[in-house]
Amino acid sequence: MKVLVPVKRVVDYNVKVRVKSDGTGVDIANVKMSMNPFDEIAVEEAVRLKEKGAVTEVVAVSAGPTQAQETLRTAMAIGADRGILVDHADELQPLAVAKLLKALVDKEQPQLVILGKQAIDDDANQTGQMLAALLDWPQATFASKIELADGSATVTREVDGGLETLKLTLPAIITTDLRLNEPRYVTLPNIMKAKKKPLDVTKPSDLGVDVAPRLKTLKVAEPPKRGAGIKVPDVATLVDKLKNEAKVI
Repeated sequence: MKVLVPVKRVVDYNVKVRVKSDGTGVDIANVKMSMNPFDEIAVEEAVRLKEKGAVTEVVAVSAGPTQAQETLRTAMAIGADRGILVDHADELQPLAVAKLLKALVDKEQPQLVILGKQAIDDDANQTGQMLAALLDWPQATFASKIELADGSATVTREVDGGLETLKLTLPAIITTDLRLNEPRYVTLPNIMKAKKKPLDVTKPSDLGVDVAPRLKTLKVAEPPKRGAGIKVPDVATLVDKLKNEAKVI
């Protein structure tokens, strides 16, 4: 069984994001970039399934600038067998990424696609669902446990009321949640081995996909700064301020 794992290059989650002065986006100049944490969980899960013998090949895929090759090398250091980069320097929106992934699925013919539920840069939470719609495959989102057996996937997912268990007929789409696993620490020997693993580079035009943006970001702004706290003399004053100024009661 072949598994396709899309990964995205994003600003590292430890970095404090700065908005550009003109409000057009986030400043990524000289900023540390890394793999989207949810995608890292997806790669780890695919590799674990391979280690259990349920999967034979793990293919990592990324769509973005040339620097995304570093992200693919990280995926291969975790345990992916090879990588595919769809080289595109400009903005790629969720629908465009889903169309690129569909083209790659048609080409690679995997039985399972595991991807992060969302990217921490745009928080769109759309690509997995759009890909499932384009392929007309069953999907399970926010997975906290995955088991493969007899041509099907049993997925436990987190919902407001507790846990929901779904059984999907393969091929299928699964998006990962935080509690699915804890990604392993990438060792130096595996990083060196990843450099020798195959990495193919293609372009959207080679896949016959139009990736022109369909949405326009009007403005990006930082959240308002928190004001300083104040002291009140008694409970009555506190209740009055909560009711009449903060209007929370």
